[in-house]
Amino acid sequence: MKTWSRHAVTVTLAAAAIMMVTMGARQSMGLFISPLNSSTGLGIATISLALAVGQFTWGAIQPIAGALSDRHGPRMVLIGGLVVLALGTALTPFMTSGFGLIVSLGLLSAIGAGAGSFSVLIGAAAKRLPTEARGTASGIINAGGSFGQFVFAPISQKLIQSLGWMGALWSLALITLAALPLVGMVTRTGGLQPAAATGDMGMRRAVSDAVGNRSYLLLNAGFFTCGFHIAFLVTHLPGEVNLCGLPPSVASWSLAIIGLANIAGSLLAGASVSRFRSKSILVLMYASRAVLIGVYLVAPKTELTFYLFAAGLGLTWLSTIPPTAAIVGKLFGIRYLATLFGLALLAHQIGGFLGAYLGGLSIVATGNYQWMWYADMALAAAAALINLPIREAPIRPALATA
Repeated sequence: MKTWSRHAVTVTLAAAAIMMVTMGARQSMGLFISPLNSSTGLGIATISLALAVGQFTWGAIQPIAGALSDRHGPRMVLIGGLVVLALGTALTPFMTSGFGLIVSLGLLSAIGAGAGSFSVLIGAAAKRLPTEARGTASGIINAGGSFGQFVFAPISQKLIQSLGWMGALWSLALITLAALPLVGMVTRTGGLQPAAATGDMGMRRAVSDAVGNRSYLLLNAGFFTCGFHIAFLVTHLPGEVNLCGLPPSVASWSLAIIGLANIAGSLLAGASVSRFRSKSILVLMYASRAVLIGVYLVAPKTELTFYLFAAGLGLTWLSTIPPTAAIVGKLFGIRYLATLFGLALLAHQIGGFLGAYLGGLSIVATGNYQWMWYADMALAAAAALINLPIREAPIRPALATA
């Protein structure tokens, strides 16, 4: 197909591969909570706080990395992100205090993963691909992150078992550095030149217009609940599995199944944004999460229950990214897509901070996650309702048949 030139395929797959590494390493950190706690004695709440800070930091760096990419290009942003991610991961075994973990996991690793994540990669690809390919490309890039979770969760568990948690983290750092050659494939321009840079007033005006736009604010509010949901689960699902008396392998395979199912969900979401209104896709995704959690709460806590629950959640896990990015692009264009989508990801990760940290407080205070499940279900339902009033342009017939 003409839309998918060799250049378009190269850019998209390289971006997806970088996403696989940065998201795979980041989304596997929940597997290290128990061995890290056993080794350091810092306590679940302290470790959860470090990971919660990481959730917020990952979001806070998104608009900054996006703005740097929009202004100066994505190459150095991506290189710096991978190096800092590897550094933070490698330093974690040397940290013996809560503050040390906040520095390594909460700041360095999160900053690195954020700089090599959605806002920069999707923004870079959008400026190097024709309009007709952007929706599908965002789905493929997003699927790369999901595939990373599928691959890295069981690998991380095996590394922990064979090398110990310290050796596993050092191995992840080396894997991260191995992704550096992919940066050149993402940032080459090929036959389609990226949009020319403009002055500061252009970016400032774009941000000002966005924060004053009701639909953009509603989109961010829904995305906040998505962050709460994902961070709570990726951080505390291993703890939930342990409470149910099941082996740690159930947690690692559940995370892997979530990632595998989200590959299909991401590809479907990416293809759907050119055929259906993105807000309708988001409403369906958020509502389905509320239903799934309700079913999980009344189901027997067996291995099969966790695997089915993971498969259902995985279909919408990070599949909210393509329709959310599509709405931002429709509202404001692609010139500052990395910046404005980065701001949306900041809202996502404020929710992520609360999901990760409150989950730790819940287990310490009550010995279970029951109230967190109720809060997660309520927020998912609220997110579905919040997206309904978004004013989104209808799909044009030409795009619907692209």
